[in-house]
Amino acid sequence: MQEKKIQLNTSEIQFNGLVISHITKSKLKHSYISVDKEANIVLKTPNVSNAYIENLLAKKEKWLRDKIEEIKLNIPLVYTLEGIDTKASMEYLRSRVVYFALKMGLEYKQLKFRKMKSRWGSCSSLGIITLNKRLIKTPDICIDYVVVHELAHLVHMNHSKKFHQLIDKYFDSSNDAKKMLARIIFK
Repeated sequence: MQEKKIQLNTSEIQFNGLVISHITKSKLKHSYISVDKEANIVLKTPNVSNAYIENLLAKKEKWLRDKIEEIKLNIPLVYTLEGIDTKASMEYLRSRVVYFALKMGLEYKQLKFRKMKSRWGSCSSLGIITLNKRLIKTPDICIDYVVVHELAHLVHMNHSKKFHQLIDKYFDSSNDAKKMLARIIFK
């Protein structure tokens, strides 16, 4: 019995800024597209035309971009703790609290900073806001979200619908910030 050979060709496709590894297998009956955990895109097809591939990628482009974004959002961000006690760092955090308190028309009694293991900030019923010193190492979007979140507790001491509506009124990227904060690891 004669053994059949499978034709396998690999190439790279550039499509609207996406880089795709294209594998052509003559034995395939259908086309398959996947995104691995490093956000690499692989397209496997039988022998098909360039027009077919372009049409397929156009149909799957939104899904591909969403999948890549999802993977990137789940990659942990690692930060060192060097320099978190500097006066300038705490003054920057203080300035963001003052800025948003004025913008939101809210008054707090006191602002404190300390290293916290499991929280980014807190707000007591006495109007004392405490921010995690490690917050200074996070992207600005995260800093502003935590500040607005804690200030919103001056109005709503819970996580009710009204609380989240207040946050959304002054900060429109809360979902992105929450996802980033969940990925942060300190070393």
